[in-house]
This record gives sequence, structure tokens and C-alpha cells, in this order.
Amino acid sequence: MHPPPPAAAMEFSQNSLFGYMEDLQELTIIERPVRRSLKTPEEIERLTVDEDLSDIERAVYLLSAGQDIQGTSVIANLPFLMRQNPAETLRRILPKVREVLRVAGVEMQLTAAVSFLTILQEESVSIHTYAHSFLQVILLHLEHRDAGVSNAWLETLLSVIEVLPKETLRHEILNPLVSKAQLSQTVQSRLVSCKILGKLTNKFDALAVKREILPLVKSLCQDVEYEVRSCMCRQLENIAQGIGTELTKSVVLPELIELSRDEGSSVRLAAFETLVNLLDIFDTDDRSQTILPLVKSFCEKSFKADESILISLSFHLGKLCHGLYGIFTPDQHLRFLEFYKKLCTLGLQQENGHNENQIPPQILEQEKKYISVRKNCAYNFPAMIVFVDPKNFHMDLYSTFFCLCHDPEVPVRYTIAICFHEVSKLLNSGVYLIHKELITLLQDESLEVLDALIDHLPEILELMSTGGESSVQENKLSSLPDLIPALTAAEQRAAASLKWRTHEKLLQKYACLPHVISSDQIYYRFLQRMFTIVMTNNVLPVQKAASRTLCIFLRYNRKQEQRHEVIQKLIEQLGQGKSYWNRLRFLDTCEFIIEIFSKSFFCKYFFLPAIELTHDPVANVRMKLCYLLPKVKSTLKIPADKHLLQQLEMCVRKLLCQEKDKDVLATVKRTVLELDRMEMSMDAEQLEKEKQQNDGRPMSDKTFEKKRKEIKKSKLIRSQSFNNQAFHAKYGNLDKCAGKSSTAAYTPSVSGLTKTSVISLTDDSFRTRNAGSAPSSFSSNTPLPSTSRGTGNSGDPKSSGSKDTQPRKATLKSRKSNP
Repeated sequence: MHPPPPAAAMEFSQNSLFGYMEDLQELTIIERPVRRSLKTPEEIERLTVDEDLSDIERAVYLLSAGQDIQGTSVIANLPFLMRQNPAETLRRILPKVREVLRVAGVEMQLTAAVSFLTILQEESVSIHTYAHSFLQVILLHLEHRDAGVSNAWLETLLSVIEVLPKETLRHEILNPLVSKAQLSQTVQSRLVSCKILGKLTNKFDALAVKREILPLVKSLCQDVEYEVRSCMCRQLENIAQGIGTELTKSVVLPELIELSRDEGSSVRLAAFETLVNLLDIFDTDDRSQTILPLVKSFCEKSFKADESILISLSFHLGKLCHGLYGIFTPDQHLRFLEFYKKLCTLGLQQENGHNENQIPPQILEQEKKYISVRKNCAYNFPAMIVFVDPKNFHMDLYSTFFCLCHDPEVPVRYTIAICFHEVSKLLNSGVYLIHKELITLLQDESLEVLDALIDHLPEILELMSTGGESSVQENKLSSLPDLIPALTAAEQRAAASLKWRTHEKLLQKYACLPHVISSDQIYYRFLQRMFTIVMTNNVLPVQKAASRTLCIFLRYNRKQEQRHEVIQKLIEQLGQGKSYWNRLRFLDTCEFIIEIFSKSFFCKYFFLPAIELTHDPVANVRMKLCYLLPKVKSTLKIPADKHLLQQLEMCVRKLLCQEKDKDVLATVKRTVLELDRMEMSMDAEQLEKEKQQNDGRPMSDKTFEKKRKEIKKSKLIRSQSFNNQAFHAKYGNLDKCAGKSSTAAYTPSVSGLTKTSVISLTDDSFRTRNAGSAPSSFSSNTPLPSTSRGTGNSGDPKSSGSKDTQPRKATLKSRKSNP
């Protein structure tokens, strides 16, 4: 193979193209022997089975005369056969399976172990029948010479033990273990016995365990092979949980103490981890007099032992701190803290900047283990804060926290970033101490670190703003002037990368900013950036995240001038934008506004611009609007919004009559049915005001109900009119559906699209508005325009432009975001 030169890693030059062609030729040469290895007609004939055979007969035939691959297929299909015909499967197929498995290869054995477990989980037969038919097969292959096969059968057996009755367990499994656990048996047999004993303990009472199981456990804990001692030691946790506290202290603890002094490092490690996991079982005296000295000795010897012990020790530090809390003397407490600090910088004292290719493999492997140790220390940092008390953080742990946040290895910084919100919670009023570290992680060169940090960014920022020394609202984050530049720089780095999911998540988390910084800061530093992303980004989930966050920024902005400017931009640059993609995003924004804002807000500013897109020249835009119409209608209240309801009905009626795209038309029909089923919100106060205008008397319940029924009846009449039009055979006669009206015409200009005339959608009155007088930005006294786009019937559809507005349905409907 000829790898491409480094300079051509990201671009195809002529030379690199020839190199790839040579690679393809080599692949072709490699592929030729594969073609020669295809099945011959004779082999195909031998693999062919009579199609008239039943499933049972075919399985019996393939197990008897078929090839290995066919037998494996039958065994893999065994759960299905058991569901279909359990009696015949047990009578005819299972005996054949037993015969085949005696000489089967690894693949067939693994398949059989999985199939037997599936049959157990699906409960295709009773437990008694399963034990009678399958248990002996499982036990027979437990000591298979292949370790993978043996483990597969062992996993199946351990699951079977969970459901077997005690008597079956005693006779079929426990009694044979007495001989299987003897030194005369193979190491594999004794290892299997250890794991089975750990599982059996929970199935018998304490007396039976003490009499029948614990003698075997003691014997295996003193086995001559360190592998067996280590395996049995790791099962002592399950055994201790099954026999209770008293037997654990009298039987299990002495064994653990002895194993913790074992000559084998793996045995000592297993004993240490088991002791840590059992700390909650032992009382204070046992912890202080027995376990604490063992832990102390283990820590002192760890640096002289294998690095694997350091990895385990650093991982279990949190549990140790919790389990031994209150037992340490001041001197022991200090020594344990210093030991943790030493682990946090393990390997950093060595000289960096060397070439990895020149380092011996054993040194590289050692450095990887040191990185794992520091990563585990970062994972346990919140527990160490509890250990030293948060009020002592600055004196005892701040320098260590600083080192972890600036560690040269990404996994360490990634882990401390994950824990950052927990550290912030524990520090409470002292959270201001780690302001600089927050900025450091936000500016980290690795996006993995940033991704880990932003998972809990809202909680962190809220703690920063409320947990510091300052109690004044306006000075929440005054002590953190670098926060806003760090947040903006983080978003720009995420945007410039190919990891769009990180970018999407970051934009979603920025929705918390109104709670921690001022609306002016958001308006000048973040809001315009959100709008730019919605307008220009190529990834749909990112655009939607920016759109929703923008809506939240708008929701918490109380300055009318700024609000009006944002609303105007949304309507003019998205809703009336040149690109169909922007108009689609406008509809997404409308959906977020309906979710976040009040109904009256949407009706006031976005109702008319939204429904005007029924005239959009691109089919995908009209279709997306159809899906949104039920939510649009849900914002209306009767009778206050009766005129908006009429305009909505008119737009739907025109769609039914004028729509030529079959997919959009089908969507319109479904939407009409959904609109018909919707109940309108009733404005009770408005109804009462209307009645009081006549005689000044309050409206009675009977009168109010009558008025409500009249409105509902009116709605049903309009709905029936919709249905009649929706399912009419002809839709071509436009004059029958709506009065002829002028349409908005757009003419291109240097600055974009210039609106020459705008007509509203009502039949009762057509109001023309000159766009030339519209101001470029909104002031507090400037009303927001309700504008209309050109209809799909414009005289020259090609004048809408190229990709931006040309209604090419086949291309537009399939557009998706980048993965």
C-alpha cells in the first residue's frame, strides 16, 4: 500500500489521486482469490435442503448430515423452535444437539451457550423441564479447553442458578463442587468453582452456608495457585452479603486479612478492593483497629509495587474517605491527604517534550498508568473536599485542583471538568475561589473537555452568580470579567470544529445566561451571534438550538427598542428572507415562540407573518407551515381574535383551492381535519363585555352558554365548508374559492428584495402598505409590519432566484443536517 503524503492529507492533488488508484488496483488483486473460493456446484448441492421439510425435520437433518455452519444455524434458531414446538424440539432436536456439541468447534459452542440462556430468559419451558433437559449439557461444557467457551457456559449457569430450586441446586451443583474444588482438579475447574460458590451463597440460609459452602471457600482462599486465591477473594463480597455481619466478621474478615498479606500482588489487590467494598458492613472498632492499619500499610507499599495497584488505590480513594471518615487521627488525616496530593501529580515531575518514538515501550506504558492514576484522582476530588471540609479547601486542596485543571493530559482535564459542578456545590459560598479554573476549562484547547464542562454549565454559572461573596444582583459575576469572552470564544471554537453536537449542546446551555448576566450583555455579545447562526449555519440541529436560545433571550429582554429590533429582524430576514432555508427556520422560530411566549404575544407579532407563508413559492415551506397551523390556531381566543381566525380560514381555503403540489395538498387535507377537531379557547371576559354593552347587566350562565354554542356552531359550519372543499374532485377553478386579489410582487434590488406592494389576506378589506416608508429599525413608537410574500402564482416563477427560492420539491424535501 502507498499512503498519501502528509501534505495531501486534506486535499486531493494529482499525485495523491494516482496513489489512490494504485491502492485500488492492489485491492483488486487481493480480491481475486476470494472469488476463486466461492462454492462450487457440488458444494452448493450438498448445502441444499428439501424445501418441503418442516422446521423440525429440517433441523434434525442438518444436525445429522449437514455441515458445521448449518448445525450452528440450527442451534442459533433453537429458541425459535422452542417457542413454536417445545415438545418436538426437546424430543427430537435436543438429543442431536447434545451429540453435536461433544465435537463442536468454538463458534458452535458459543452459539449454544447463548441459545440456552435465551431459552431460559424467554421461559419457553418450566424451570423443572429446563433443569431436566439443559442443565447437564451446561455443566458438561463448563471446563471446555477454550477459556472463552468456558466463560460463556459459566455465565449461562450463573443465570440458571438464580431460578433453580434449592434441592436441584444442592444435588446438581453444590454436591459435585466438593470434588471439583479439590487441589487434584485443574486450575480451570477450581476457578469455575470459586464463581459458582459466590453465586450459591445467596440461595441458601446462613446455617447451610456455614456448614456446606464456607469450608470450600476457606480451602480455595488457601489454594496453591495465586489465580484461584485472587478469584475466590473477589467472591468474598457476595458471600459476606449472603451470610450476614456476624459470620462475615468471624469468617470472611480473617481470610481477607490473610489475603491482604499474600505474596501475589493480584491477590493483595483483590483483598484491598473487597475490604473497601465491605466497609459499610464493619463497625467502628473493626474499621479503626483492623482495616485502617491494612489500608495504611497498603498505601505505604503501593509506590514500591506495580502501578496497577496505584490505579486501583486511586480509584477507591473516595470510598475509603467515606468509609473511614471520623476514624483518622489528625496525623493520619494529614498523611492520607499528602498521599492523595502525591498521586495527583504522579508522573508530572518527569521531563516532558520528548519524542514518543524515542521512548522505550515500558516507559510509555508506565506513563499511561500514571495518567490513569491522575484521572482517578480527579474523579475522587469531590470526595476529598468532603474529607478536608469545604472551608479548608483553599489551604488544603486549591493547589491540587489547579494542577488537575492544568494537567497536560486531556483525560485528566476531562474528568475534572465532569466533576466541576460537584466541586462548585460543595464549596457553596467559597465557589468564587475556582472562578479562574472555570475560565481555564472554558478556554481548553480540547473540545472533549469543553463538552464535559457544559453538561452542567447552567448549574455552575448559577452557583457562581448566587454563591459568591457579592449579594447584589447587578454584581453577580462582576468578579469574573473574563466569563463573557470565554463563553463567546468557546462557542466560536465549537462552531469551527466538526463536532456539531458539542456546538448544539453549548447553544442549548446558553439559554441559562439571562439568569446570570444582564440583558444588555446578552443583547450586545450573544443575541446577534445566535441570529447569525440561525441565518448561516449549515447544520439543522445547531440552527434550531440557536433559534430556541434566541427566543429565550428575547423573552427575558425588557427593553422595548431592543425587543422590536429583534422581532423586526426575525420577520424581515427570516420570514421574508430570500432563502427558502431561512423561511423554514422562521417557522421553527414561530414554534419556539408559541412554546415560550404568551399566546397574545405570538398573535400580536408573528401570527400574520407566519400564515402569509401559505403563498410561499417553495413547496417545502408551505408543507412545514401546514404542520404548524394547529399550533398557530391554538394561540387564538374567541371572540377577541375572531379576525385572525377568519384570516387563518381564508389562507387554508386558498391552499385547498390553489395548491398544485400533491404532497402539500395531502398535508393540507390532514391539517384541515385536525383543525376541525380543535376546541377554541373562549375569552369569557370579552363575551361578558359584549353583553353588558346592551343593557349594563351581567351575563347569566344560560346566556353565556348560548353564546358559546353559537360560536362553536359557527366554527363547525366553517369546518364543514373546509371539508367540502378539501375532498372536492376539482381544485382548478380558483375564482370559486376566493375572490381575485392582487399578490405581493417582489423585485430584486442591490440591497436584496424590495417590496413594492403588500395586500392583506382578508376578503372584506384590502389594505395596501408602501414598504418604502418602513424604517430600517424599530423605535418604541414604530409598529411592527405585517407583510406578505409573493404567491406561488407569480408571473415569472424563475424570478425568485436560484437555489434560494426556486421551488424544487424533490431536492428540498430530502435535505438533512450533517451527521
